[in-house]
Amino acid sequence: MTPEQNKTAEKMTSVKAAWDKAPSGPKKDAALKHYQAAEKAHEAHDDALTNKELNAASNALA
Repeated sequence: MTPEQNKTAEKMTSVKAAWDKAPSGPKKDAALKHYQAAEKAHEAHDDALTNKELNAASNALA
């Protein structure tokens, strides 16, 4: 794994942890959609899209 991939994997873990702690509701539902998109992008090795979706998920929880 490259340093960039490690950073992305750590960010995914962080966002998932924040999502797990979030109360149920529309914000959590929106964040889940972005997180799932990030997972797909991560599997496709698209770090830019993964990070974009992770940022969107974080913003949805805010």
